[in-house]
Amino acid sequence: MAVKIRLRRMGAKKNPFYRIVVADSRDPRDGRFIEEIGYYNPLKEPAEVKVDAEKVQTWIKNGAQPTDTVKRLFKQNGVL
Repeated sequence: MAVKIRLRRMGAKKNPFYRIVVADSRDPRDGRFIEEIGYYNPLKEPAEVKVDAEKVQTWIKNGAQPTDTVKRLFKQNGVL
């Protein structure tokens, strides 16, 4: 099972809000997930990102791969 750390879109039309989740790569973007580890709100100025760094490190040690966008968010917030 390939595990990814990725964004799950929430919110209304033209009002996106994302949750950062750990999910099987075969599941749909907004489908089933294993664990929620944070959120990202791009509409706030500056963009609001809250992440549980301990959970991120645990999942990465267990082999979870962050997507490019999530990796960028982690680097901006000092998680990676």
